[in-house]
Amino acid sequence: MKKTIAILGLAALFFSAFTPKKADTFTVDTEKSTIEWIGRKVTGQHNGVIKIKNGSLVYNGNSLKGGTFAIDMNTLVATDGSGANLLNHLKSPDFFDVANSPVSTFVITKVTSAGQDKVNITGNLTIKGITQPLTFPAAVKKQGNNVVAVAKGVKVDRTKYDIRYGSKSFFDSIGDKAIDDEFELSINLLAKK
Repeated sequence: MKKTIAILGLAALFFSAFTPKKADTFTVDTEKSTIEWIGRKVTGQHNGVIKIKNGSLVYNGNSLKGGTFAIDMNTLVATDGSGANLLNHLKSPDFFDVANSPVSTFVITKVTSAGQDKVNITGNLTIKGITQPLTFPAAVKKQGNNVVAVAKGVKVDRTKYDIRYGSKSFFDSIGDKAIDDEFELSINLLAKK
């Protein structure tokens, strides 16, 4: 009898160790999460913020497995004092064409470990209806019922999304009016169970 109980106990331990854990979904807190942007040009730079419309991160056990978030392009703001002219231009068809593409999305397709609380995230970024793969490093940590994810210096090549205005890659004689092809994002997400 003791032998049977011991075998059943070992079998239960064995199966529980190899039974897939249920994935937990954490909802992005849009009020406490931020995306900061920087756009550089020959003569300086502009910076600002944009809001997340909604999103979620999926955890399986102790590791990030997936997620998605939507960016509300109508909330694009410059924080460098540039004014309405810059914002109107960024929202125009020359750049993000916000009237026709009010939401951009990022969908995580792969997460690989890069050390304790560090990962490389690969996903599909969609801007103006054009989807391109994007990979960047991030720090991700589960803290009880919360997940904090931070990615600094995420570089996005705008020309891959048909945003060519002021690009030296397409206009040779643009001189000091050139705008860098890449813009940079700093993403700070707080997601709650």
